[in-house]
Amino acid sequence: PAAVVYRVPSADSAVDLANASPFGLAGTVFSDDLDKAKKLAERLDTGMVWINSTSRSAPDLPFGGVKRSGVGRELAKFGINEFANKKLIRTPQL
Repeated sequence: PAAVVYRVPSADSAVDLANASPFGLAGTVFSDDLDKAKKLAERLDTGMVWINSTSRSAPDLPFGGVKRSGVGRELAKFGINEFANKKLIRTPQL
């Protein structure tokens, strides 16, 4: 694995830079201000965001990305639906 680090002038610039990527698997926000970090995490166009931690998952948590990093989720109740074949049968109202 490799990581690229960019220096940007503001949090808004960091969000713009991150969201400009064609990929969106996951991101991490580091901050001493937890409320500010949560608001920033909500603005990231990724499938997952960790706050003050590196990527850590568990079987009971959904895992997946957006954009060119995939569609849908694995694991947890969201993952089960990805592997289920569902059928809609509808009859007209009389």
